Amino acid sequence: MTFFIPSFILSLFGIFTMLGIKEKIAFNQAFYLILAVFVFFFTKRFALVFRKNKTIFFWLSFFLLVITFFLGLESRGSKRWLNFYVFNFQPSEILKVFFIFYFSSFLEKGSFYLEKIKIFLKNLLIFLIIVFLVFKQPDLGNAIIFSLIFFTLLFSSSIPKKIVFNFIFFSFFFLPLGWFFLKDYQRQRIVSFFNPHFDYQGASYHMIQSIISVGAGGFFGRGLGFGTQSKLNFLPESHTDFIFASLVEQFGFLGGFLILVLYGFLFYLLLKRSLFFLKQKDEQENFLVIMGVLAYFFFQMLINIGMNMGLFPITGIVLPFLSYGGSALISSFFLLGLIP
Repeated sequence: MTFFIPSFILSLFGIFTMLGIKEKIAFNQAFYLILAVFVFFFTKRFALVFRKNKTIFFWLSFFLLVITFFLGLESRGSKRWLNFYVFNFQPSEILKVFFIFYFSSFLEKGSFYLEKIKIFLKNLLIFLIIVFLVFKQPDLGNAIIFSLIFFTLLFSSSIPKKIVFNFIFFSFFFLPLGWFFLKDYQRQRIVSFFNPHFDYQGASYHMIQSIISVGAGGFFGRGLGFGTQSKLNFLPESHTDFIFASLVEQFGFLGGFLILVLYGFLFYLLLKRSLFFLKQKDEQENFLVIMGVLAYFFFQMLINIGMNMGLFPITGIVLPFLSYGGSALISSFFLLGLIP
């Protein structure tokens, strides 16, 4: 229940920020939040059932991800959503939840060195297939988050660190080859990050407008509904990818700082819980779960806010609890409800 409080307050901040942009999306997000709260308490009640059947739910989520390539709703050149008529659903969001529980379970199996290597290679193959499918949607942002969660689980697991470091070394060695698999717009975003004036009206536009929005908020902000960058649509995706910039423009440095404090409090609670499980010999799987949850929220927060402030290239990663969207919000509260 303690994880619920900072998460719910963050979600309210998101709704108030959207209210200053467009009332309709704020009311939609309020509905999603009500649904997410219901999902949280329902999941809390039946968490044991979900955790015991994590493998089934993992493969079901994986199946939905594959189906997206054939039956997915196409939007701006991407196929990330399934249309259920009443609502659109993004399978990669729910897959991230069971990804944590599935890999937390398997990475702790095996007692001998050769067994650990075999388990690592099997899980590595499944991980690479998932990242490849998400990347091909294309969804570079979520592909990065899946990777960071997996690396966190590897570091936190009992897999021999020699194997982990060798894998990371070879990953970075082959990383430059990824440039040739990126879409043109993704390459332009990376180039514009290093040279913001590369394409002021094109690839660099989002980042420049986001930085202007953050700076325009000052200390106390312009006030609810008075953020001209987002209100007048100078700032694209002001209610999704760039909601932090929109929030700071309306509520200033003070509002942005409060958001960081709330995230910090949530991360503190998760770390405290992880240390509790770490001290118990038979609870290493639960320790991995908490570390996976921490990675899930922390890296999304870090990359999104860094992107909003021009510190990272634009990747399309949403800000947990604040960004507009039912799939991400409900998945986040669903994950909180499953925490052991």
